[in-house]
Amino acid sequence: MRTVLRALAALALTIPVAAAVAPPAAQAVGPDILPVTFTNNTGRADAVYLYVIGTQLSSGRLGYVNQAGTFTAWSGGQIPPSPAPDVSIAGPGNGGNTTIRFPRNFSGRVYFSLGEKLKFFLTPDGLVQPAPWATGDANQNILFDWSEFTYNDSGLWLNSSQVDMFAIPHAVTVTNSAGVTKRTGDPVANGRTNVINTIKGTAGWSSLVYTRPSDGTVLRVLSPGKTSNTFLDSYINSAWNAYGSKTLTVVPFSDQPNTRYFGHTSGNTMVFTNSSGAQVASFNKPSSASVFGCAGDLPAPNDQVVGPISRTLCAGLNRGTLGTVDTQPDGNAADFYKNNPTNVYAKTIHANMADGRAYAFPFDDVSDFASIVNDGDPRSAGITLSPFTGGGGTTTPPPASGTSLISSLNNRCVDVPSSNFVDGAQLQMWDCNNSSAQKWTFSGGALLSQNGKCMDVAAGSTANGAVVQLYTCNGTGAQQWVLSAAGDLVNPQSNRCLDIKDVNANAGAKLQLWDCAGTANQKWRQG
Repeated sequence: MRTVLRALAALALTIPVAAAVAPPAAQAVGPDILPVTFTNNTGRADAVYLYVIGTQLSSGRLGYVNQAGTFTAWSGGQIPPSPAPDVSIAGPGNGGNTTIRFPRNFSGRVYFSLGEKLKFFLTPDGLVQPAPWATGDANQNILFDWSEFTYNDSGLWLNSSQVDMFAIPHAVTVTNSAGVTKRTGDPVANGRTNVINTIKGTAGWSSLVYTRPSDGTVLRVLSPGKTSNTFLDSYINSAWNAYGSKTLTVVPFSDQPNTRYFGHTSGNTMVFTNSSGAQVASFNKPSSASVFGCAGDLPAPNDQVVGPISRTLCAGLNRGTLGTVDTQPDGNAADFYKNNPTNVYAKTIHANMADGRAYAFPFDDVSDFASIVNDGDPRSAGITLSPFTGGGGTTTPPPASGTSLISSLNNRCVDVPSSNFVDGAQLQMWDCNNSSAQKWTFSGGALLSQNGKCMDVAAGSTANGAVVQLYTCNGTGAQQWVLSAAGDLVNPQSNRCLDIKDVNANAGAKLQLWDCAGTANQKWRQG
C-alpha cells in the first residue's frame, strides 16, 4: 500500500491509496458506517487518544471523522500553519476497548497517542501531520503510531504500517458477514524490545532509535528512509551491475505469468524491454534513499508497466534478492535479507512478527508479505495495541515445548528458514541448534511450529515434487502427517512421504513430497 502526499513540504497529510490497488468498485457491501474496535493491551497506564483523519473519496476533501463516523472537512488554515482543532477521541485504558467508526468512501489513518495528545496544524491546502523524524517537530517526544485504511464499495483494506517508523506494535483485523476474521500485525513475545535492542546493537544503525530525553522511554525506531544514509549503496552497486552480463526478468503480476519484462544494465541505467523487444522503461541506478523510500530513482506511477516494474525492483533491493535471484519478484522468504549490507530495519521487524508479515518499506506488499487485512464484505474491524513486554501473537497458541525432526540422511533438523514464520516459507534442512525454528509438535494429526503454524503441502498438491512449506493452520489434508514406526513421515492425502529434495545432505536442502521409497532422505526420528 503505497502512500501519496498532499504536501506542505514533507509534513502534509499522507493518505493510503489501497483503493488504487483494489478491484473496481462493486455493488455496495458492508454497512455505511463500519464499527472498529480499538483495544489497548500495551500494559501501560497512559491515557490514550485516537484520531481518524483522511480523505473523503467521493469529494476529495480532507477532514476528520468523529467517534460516530461523521465526516467533517477541515477549514481555515494559515501560513505559517495554525493549530488544528482538537478532534481526539478518548481511547481505552489498559485492558479496555473503545469502538470508533469508518464511514464508507473514506481513506486515511487512525492515529493513537499515549500519555499526550498529538499536535496537528492546518495550512490553506491541508493538514500538517506529525513527522517526528523532522527537526523541531512538535510531536517528537510523544509516543504515538498509526494504522492506514481505505473503506469503499469494494471493501476494507487495513494495515499496520512500519514504513516510516516502528513505535507501537499493533494487530489489525477484519470480520466478514460469514463471521470469518482475518488478523495480522501481532509481534512475537517481547517483539518490541527485540526490535529496539537489535537495531541499537547493530553498528551504524543505532541512531535510528529515538529515546525521550525526559524519562528514557524508547519512543520509536525510525525507518532508514527517514535519515540521510548510504547503508545499502555497496549492495545496490553490486546488484545493479550484475545485469550488465545477464538478464533480469520481471513478472510483476502473479495472475499474468506471460507478462514479462527483461532488464539489462548499461553504465548506471537499467533498460527494460517487453517480449516483443520494445523498450518500455528505464531506471537510473538508485541511491539508498531511493530504495528505502521506493521513490526518487525508482518512480512508481500508477500505471500497468513502469510502476509494476519499479515496485518489483524496490522489493528486490530492500530484501536483498536482486542480483542473485534473476526472476523477480522473489516470493521465497528464505532468500530474503541474506545480502551484506542488508536492510536491518526490515529484516528485524519481519523476524519479530508472529506471522512474519510487516509493512517495513513502501512496497512490502509485493508477493504478499505485508501486514494488511482485506475483505470485500466487511462487517467489523479491529486495531489491538500489543503488549510492550511479554505477550506474543494470537495465531494458534504455540506449544510450550516441541521436538526436533531429524533426518537419517544427514542428522540435520527440519527448519524454518531464518526463523521467518511467514506463510509460504519452504522448509529446509539445517544443522540442529535447538532453536524455535526447529521445534515441532504433533497436534490433531498436524505438525505445529513454535508460532502455531502448520507444516503444509503447497496448494494442497498430491504430486511428486510438491513443495512442503509453513502455512497458517486450516485443517485440510495438506496439513496432515503421520510418523510411522519405520520412520516415514507420510501425508495421508497424497500417500507420499516427506522427502529431502535430490537426496541433498547439505544444510539448506529443501523439503518436498515424493513417493515413499524407504531411502535415508525420507527417514525421520524425533529428538
